[in-house]
Amino acid sequence: MSTMTDNVAAAGERRVDQLLAHYGESHRNPTNGAIHCVAIPLIMLSLIGLIYAVHPWLAYAFLGASLVYYARLSAVFLLTMTLLSAVGLALVWAMGTMVLPISIAIFVLAWIGQFIGHAIEGRKPSFFEDLQYLWVGPLFVLSKLFVKLGIRW
Repeated sequence: MSTMTDNVAAAGERRVDQLLAHYGESHRNPTNGAIHCVAIPLIMLSLIGLIYAVHPWLAYAFLGASLVYYARLSAVFLLTMTLLSAVGLALVWAMGTMVLPISIAIFVLAWIGQFIGHAIEGRKPSFFEDLQYLWVGPLFVLSKLFVKLGIRW
């Protein structure tokens, strides 16, 4: 089955760029984009916390696997996501025994925000099409920041 991303890849565009372009198609509304810039980092933090609450080593394994995914896309994104993962872990550690309830609250509220953003956008979230877009979302947010800072990924 050929997808839009396969067709773009055939044109010679880097995989990271094709993923970001496809993700961007359902994130054109400025309000939805702003919501995503807040909600995606919060979802990342809450996921680390939720997995950490099950067992810390599961969180480390999840982050390690995620970093392998990012390594296959871009060195700049890999380095940035490594730093952000360390910050996320530090915040989770700071939550102490409250990690589970705090992470649940953040997770629920951030996803409500995401779905409000997509209701405004009038398009479904990209991960409904392909789960890998759950890992592309953070890169989308970073790409917005990188463009403003003049950083090429």
